[in-house]
Amino acid sequence: MFSIGDFAQYGRVSARMLRHYDAIGLLCPARTDPVTGYRYYEAAQLARLNRIIALKDLGFSLQQVGAILAEEVSVPELRGMLRLRRAELEATLTAAGERLAQVEARLRSIESEGHMSADDVVVKPTGTVLLAELSGIAASYGPEDIGPVIQPLYAELCARLEAAGVTPAAPGLAYYEAAAGDYEAAAGDDGGVAVAAGAPAATGNEPGAGAVVVHAGLTVSAEALARAGARCGVTGAPATGTPTATGLGFDVVALPGLECAATVVHRGPMSRILPTAQNLAHWIDANGYRSAGYARELYLECPPDQEKWVTEIQEPVVRAAPDTP
Repeated sequence: MFSIGDFAQYGRVSARMLRHYDAIGLLCPARTDPVTGYRYYEAAQLARLNRIIALKDLGFSLQQVGAILAEEVSVPELRGMLRLRRAELEATLTAAGERLAQVEARLRSIESEGHMSADDVVVKPTGTVLLAELSGIAASYGPEDIGPVIQPLYAELCARLEAAGVTPAAPGLAYYEAAAGDYEAAAGDDGGVAVAAGAPAATGNEPGAGAVVVHAGLTVSAEALARAGARCGVTGAPATGTPTATGLGFDVVALPGLECAATVVHRGPMSRILPTAQNLAHWIDANGYRSAGYARELYLECPPDQEKWVTEIQEPVVRAAPDTP
């Protein structure tokens, strides 16, 4: 037998905790000396101690732990509980990390207000691009809502392109539009747009009007689509901006270029795009322009390390009307 001190050492707990477990009947010593009151434990009791600590770390109260142990929970059942709790903790950590990233982005915005040089922004037209795409709905245009939608879309799009034997021809490009109140899935069986009924209504393509349609696109060639057996006629297709089903599990769109875009390069993960976007907004306002819609994101470099990402933000702009008295 082990003294309470030795048993505590082997179990990696405190003697005070063992005394508490004894007091509430959760783990009683194998023997208590009637004269000295010293507690003694057997090695076999380590198994019960391990279960107590594991269940407590899973978030159960000591009362719940006692009830579970009374039902003689098996090792496979305990492992199942552990896996479930681990998934919950990982989700909590991920959510906390995302919140911290957003707080950091807001802080960077505050620190960098008005620091964007005129040399950082280039006003230019952009060309028409042929995109293979999947789309979905985000609750808002904020990075905290866009990220969880666009990342799975790109993962799925890459998988479907690979399955169809279509290799992207150029960097990816994401674009956005306001979601209507009852936005229907486009193109039916080709991935379309996954929406929740009753999304906030919006007018035209006005940014900030509520939910947005997220289009995750990868540049492809008409020839590659034709070789893969795409059922839509994409060769020489007009740049209508309307996604069309290919029959390959994704849509294709000839996305018209922007006549005038204020562009800036963002370096780092998209979760920290806020300072770049807001500095671009300051530049647009200070230089006599106004926004003409949602910005596009051209992903120039996307290595596994997101700190090394390079993204061009393309904000459609028009000249602002002169102020009237």
